[in-house]
Amino acid sequence: MEDINLEMVVDRIEEGTAVLLVRPDETKEIYWPREILPPDVREGQIIRVDLEIDREATKKAEERVSDMIKRLKTRNRD
Repeated sequence: MEDINLEMVVDRIEEGTAVLLVRPDETKEIYWPREILPPDVREGQIIRVDLEIDREATKKAEERVSDMIKRLKTRNRD
């Protein structure tokens, strides 16, 4: 799977949440916390978001969980 690049228009900002419409058809809404958008973003502006899987971070998280499960199983045997 390749990376996903979304282009969205800021439809409105209400109560700390931005409502973003996914382009080009602008029929899908995404609700996004206002505090993690650029500070000067305004209604009507176009923003871009690039999504990708962080395989290295995923592998590390899986290893951490696996280690925790092993420790719990070992501890429960005692």
